[in-house]
Order: sequence, then C-alpha cells, then structure tokens
Amino acid sequence: MSSQFDELAALYENMADWPFRKHCEIPSVLDVVGDVSELSIFDFGCGNGLYSRMLKKQGAKKVVGYDQSIGMLDYASRREEKEQLGIEFNSQITSDLLSKFDLAISIYVLPYAANAQLLDSMCQSMASVLKPGGRLITLPIHPDFCMRENYYENYGFRLIPSNENQKSDASPVILDLCKPPYNTQVEAYYWTAAALEASLKRSGFSSIHWRKHRIDREGFKLLGQQYWQNYINSPHAAILDCTFGG
Repeated sequence: MSSQFDELAALYENMADWPFRKHCEIPSVLDVVGDVSELSIFDFGCGNGLYSRMLKKQGAKKVVGYDQSIGMLDYASRREEKEQLGIEFNSQITSDLLSKFDLAISIYVLPYAANAQLLDSMCQSMASVLKPGGRLITLPIHPDFCMRENYYENYGFRLIPSNENQKSDASPVILDLCKPPYNTQVEAYYWTAAALEASLKRSGFSSIHWRKHRIDREGFKLLGQQYWQNYINSPHAAILDCTFGG
C-alpha cells in the first residue's frame, strides 16, 4: 500500500487548499473531533501530517502520526523539524503506544484495505492504540457514493468503480486526481456499511455513528449552493465516529 503514496506528499499538501477539502472535509472532520484540549491523539495513516499539525495547533496535549509510506513520513518529519510543534512521527506501532490515546483519526485509510483480512487488521490496529472509551474518527469511501464517473469532477477528482453496475465488498475503485496540473491515479477499495460496521465491532468498537459533512460559510460564499449540491447529495467519503470498548 505504501509505495503508491511515496511520491504524493507534496500533492496531498496542495490538496488541502482544494475547495472540497478546505471548505467541506476538513471543517467537517474537525467539527466531529471537537475540543482537543489536553487530548492525546494518534493520527493513523497520517500521510504528510496535515491533520497532525492542525490538531496540535488546536491544543492537543500529544500527537503521534503513523504511516507506512516512507515518502509521506519524510515530508511530515521535515515539516516537524521546521515548525517544531512537538509531533512524533513513526513507521511502526510500538508497544509503548498501545492503549495510550484518547482519540485516533484515520483519514482515507480504510479504502486501502484490499480484502476482509486487511480491513480487520486495520481496524484492530486502530483500536490497539486507544484507551477504553477512546474515540476513532475514520473516513472510508461512502457506501452510497455516486457511481457516475464524472460526478465529482468539479471537486478535482473522479471515482471510477471496477463494476459500473454493482457495488460489492473489496471491489476496486480508482481515485483519479484530475485537477490541473495534476493527473494521478490511486487504487482504493469499496466496502459496504455492513462490512465496515462488522469489522469495527469485531475490533472492539461498541458504538458507531455516521456523521454528516457540512460546507463552511466561506465555501458557500465563494462558490455558491449550486457548486456544492452534488457533494451534499452524495459525498464520496463517510465520516464514522466510533467509541472503543464499553
């Protein structure tokens, strides 16, 4: 999984300014996360460290970022050397990290589970770092995403399913990043709501809530209701808010 991301760190940094991320995804995730003051946070699949940096700046007591992509971690570590926020970045989940965190976030990680065994393994790894009662916020491909190839093109990407007529667990979906000057494709995998919830419950999560995206005021002001309507009607990602144990 890591190899397809090693060269994408700078692109992912630039994507933070794309309207759908800046005015929808990021504010929606931060709303669900809530107040992070005094929280210890584990960023599972931290990529270039975008959310790690945001959450540390918002007052989190401790932030640890974890990713298997060396290219992403190199970028995140260089930013940390420059900004000195106090974030730790790791390529492994070591024993000293287990059961230590109040909150784990996992942004666009579950879509890279190619089979049920990997999906369970990811969910179990996310659970392993949480204290009892800790929360996981994770973003899979939305089970009800629109399958029309150009539906999300205004937002800078396409989702291209392997089967245009049917959604099924572990079916490949190509994420085509097509906002000029970029033209990059990443392979991901679709999971039904039932499969996602079952895997999370097997991993010890006792409650799972599906949260809605929102568009911030600036996004509506700059781009208008019509621009956002497709995404509001059918977001490409879901936001799952899960509690561990209980």
